[in-house]
Amino acid sequence: MRNSVSLFARPIVILFLFFALSPEVMSAFQQNLQDYTEYKGQVINSQNQDPLAGAYLSVQNNNISTVTNNDGEFSLKIPKRLENVNVQVSFLGFQSRVLPLQFFQQDDVVIELRESLEELNEVSIFTYTDPAALVQNMLKTRGSNYFTDRTTMTAFYREAIKRGRKNVSLSEAVVKIHKQPYDSNSEDDIALVKARKTADYTRLDTVALKLRGGPYNPLSIDLMKNPTHIFNERDLSNFKFSFDDPTKIDDQYLYVVNFEELDKGMPWYYGKLFIDANTFSLVKASFNLNVDNRQAATDLFVQKKPGGTKVYPVEVNYDITYRQKDGRWYFGYGHTQLEFVVNWKRKLFNSRYKVNSELAVTNWEVNPEKFKRDDNFLSRRVIMNDDISGFADLSFWGENNIIEPDESIESAIDKIRDKLENN
Repeated sequence: MRNSVSLFARPIVILFLFFALSPEVMSAFQQNLQDYTEYKGQVINSQNQDPLAGAYLSVQNNNISTVTNNDGEFSLKIPKRLENVNVQVSFLGFQSRVLPLQFFQQDDVVIELRESLEELNEVSIFTYTDPAALVQNMLKTRGSNYFTDRTTMTAFYREAIKRGRKNVSLSEAVVKIHKQPYDSNSEDDIALVKARKTADYTRLDTVALKLRGGPYNPLSIDLMKNPTHIFNERDLSNFKFSFDDPTKIDDQYLYVVNFEELDKGMPWYYGKLFIDANTFSLVKASFNLNVDNRQAATDLFVQKKPGGTKVYPVEVNYDITYRQKDGRWYFGYGHTQLEFVVNWKRKLFNSRYKVNSELAVTNWEVNPEKFKRDDNFLSRRVIMNDDISGFADLSFWGENNIIEPDESIESAIDKIRDKLENN
């Protein structure tokens, strides 16, 4: 029987028709690197030179971090007062590297990581033979493996909506995540620090796809904070589990467990869990929602759509990565990707929209005091591109770590500006 409905399992995506307006496209943002130095580069596979998307860069003995984009590129901003620090670069299944900050001062920084070639199947630390029992233990020990303090996290959020290959909307924000203890049932909250966006796209004579929830969507896939969103610790009988080849990250050996929901009457989950072999902590999860049942999937995701259209998701993917500090794990990075098809009656071709939202923790601190809610706290029904004003405090962005865009936000603005001016 399906577990209780999760926030991310039933995100509300609104599709509707906007009539042409005449807003001015916002000018590009500027950066102020007054007290910070920005280091850029790329992380690649040493064997085939392929970029490594989602590689993790962290400043040792500090909580500053960032991740690479789909092209393996990164932007890491470090306070100038931190001159003699080392940066650790890691990626699942690869040998990590620790590099001095001076390494990043050269031009065209390229960091090559080597795959871990150790035969892991023979490692004696892998003692579990029943994958379902391993998952059950993973859920049972979350109170001892994850943060049990209130934590305030600084995080970078990006939401990108594309029609085909063209950007329709780009929103970015620096937020504060007020993270509740992992052994608590209290909900996490998010407060806005600053936000920006590329343009008001209402003049694009098309369907405007909008995502409700903003940064709450990637945050909600924190399976160890919200395990019943998919799994029920007391009853895992609705899933088929199997072992895949084990792997490692840094010096940690990981079980890899495939899972697949058995009840396929409704949209159903399948994917992989990466579980630490020593502590049985979930380190990473990559999973999908099968949406072959179009009507059920439409009911699940689409709240509103224009008449004369059929709208349905064709791809729904989720990724969650945890980070470790002082023997405890915490939410590090969440990514949701959804692709929709819009079919118009009496039109030969359909339109495809892709929605990406990602949330990366770039710094954090334990904060045992209860926080007071104010006007900066975001509603769980927020629409970032409509409800959040863009390009506020332009100099602010120079000192905050962000995920390096696959295409610069300035370039995206220019393309949308050209499209608007030519219409």
